[in-house]
Amino acid sequence: MSYVSGFVAAVPASNKQAFIDHARVAAEIFKDHGALEIFENWGVDVPDGQVTSFPMAVKCEPGEVVVFSWIKWPDKASCDQAMAAMMDDPRMDPETMAMPFDGQRMILAVSRQFSPPDPPRSFHDNQCFRRPSAPQRT
Repeated sequence: MSYVSGFVAAVPASNKQAFIDHARVAAEIFKDHGALEIFENWGVDVPDGQVTSFPMAVKCEPGEVVVFSWIKWPDKASCDQAMAAMMDDPRMDPETMAMPFDGQRMILAVSRQFSPPDPPRSFHDNQCFRRPSAPQRT
């Protein structure tokens, strides 16, 4: 069963290119340690919440943008082994690979993927997932 490492962080908008450059280098390192896929996402519509939200969770400040990233691993053992190895990988040395954002406000979570990549047709056809105006399939 695949595992996913998810990251949410607040990045100064002025550091967008630095973040992209950092993410490209980090992606190669993650792949060297067994990552299957890596997705980096620059926030476009990430609203503040009343009770909770991504911006609140990472204490997003004016001039910052929320980024949401995830890495897909083949299994938990691969994920755990890679994360431990990354700590000792000289390419991740903070002196030469400084993060272009405040890493203390970054959120990290590891999750097990529970749905198959192509869910059974009945999953998609379940009435509770349809908009009320959607036509019925036969």
